[in-house]
Amino acid sequence: MRVKNGMTRHRRHKKLLKQARGFYSGRRKHFRKAKEQLERSLVYAYRDRRQKKRDFRKLWIIRINAAARLNDMNYSRFMHGLKLAGIELDRKVLADMAMNNPAAFSKVAEASKAALAK
Repeated sequence: MRVKNGMTRHRRHKKLLKQARGFYSGRRKHFRKAKEQLERSLVYAYRDRRQKKRDFRKLWIIRINAAARLNDMNYSRFMHGLKLAGIELDRKVLADMAMNNPAAFSKVAEASKAALAK
């Protein structure tokens, strides 16, 4: 009696179609279309996990720059002043401070200005 791969194939197809839930039309129902779309989707997911880090860094820099300009500085001079003052806050924390606690950000900006003046 010959061995066929019916059960194995059925399990593999079922597993892949389960991952393709939420895709549009035949991309969730037909194995070949689902497989093609799933491969592409996984590539996008891999790429965008790295892209997300860049996007957030850009956003933080934009927010810090806007808050620094309210304190009569630009981003690069502000960051240089922080380094000279020995203040080691990362961009994520500074951006959050700029959005939610402008008074504290102003104090940090003053410390940065003072370090630049020396």
